Amino acid sequence: MARSVVLETTPRCEKCRCTPRWCICAGWRPVDTPLQVDVLIHKREYWRPTSTGRLINRVVTASRGHVFWQEKPPVRDSVAMPGRELWILHPRGEAAPAGADPEKVQVLLLDGSWSEAGSMLEVAGQWGRRVSLPLTGPSRYWLRNAPGAGKHATAEALLGLFAAFGLGEAETQLRLQFELHVYAGLRTRGAKALADEFLATSPLRTAMPELLAKLGERRRAR
Repeated sequence: MARSVVLETTPRCEKCRCTPRWCICAGWRPVDTPLQVDVLIHKREYWRPTSTGRLINRVVTASRGHVFWQEKPPVRDSVAMPGRELWILHPRGEAAPAGADPEKVQVLLLDGSWSEAGSMLEVAGQWGRRVSLPLTGPSRYWLRNAPGAGKHATAEALLGLFAAFGLGEAETQLRLQFELHVYAGLRTRGAKALADEFLATSPLRTAMPELLAKLGERRRAR
């Protein structure tokens, strides 16, 4: 079982990082995309069960994860892939160019707190084209309080990029995996009322009713 940043003795599933009671591996579905997806994840974020960067690496086919250590940061050659233009997704970037071919693009997502992402941007920001997406509406990442308006989870940024490229199926499948991740995280914390409120407007209700019913079953007392 994986280490927990909250309590090291708390067992967690090695794959979905949830406690065994709320393991969501039965709902895993692969997300296929012609876009090459890489995640630069801060060393502190790597151990947080709420990380959506690790969720991306778990569900997006051929995606890669790179752990960022301030003491020994990665270099461009260890991340950038030949034959693709590297985009670094960040709000302080330029608008995504119209008509880009996802088969010729590699996106690098920065996964960490706002300050941690800033540290990573100082290193990786010159590796390629900085791209910003006009993400609108409130974040569905109810596991953390965003530091301000317009702040979204790493997975939501990727959802926005999928939408910009017109990759509808990939967007739909990743959204379901993201919503499941958030719902299970809320239930793991014992926040049932908040989880029910989240679920009321979630596509999970129609997409995965059997899994939700199974998760909601009371465990028999031993």
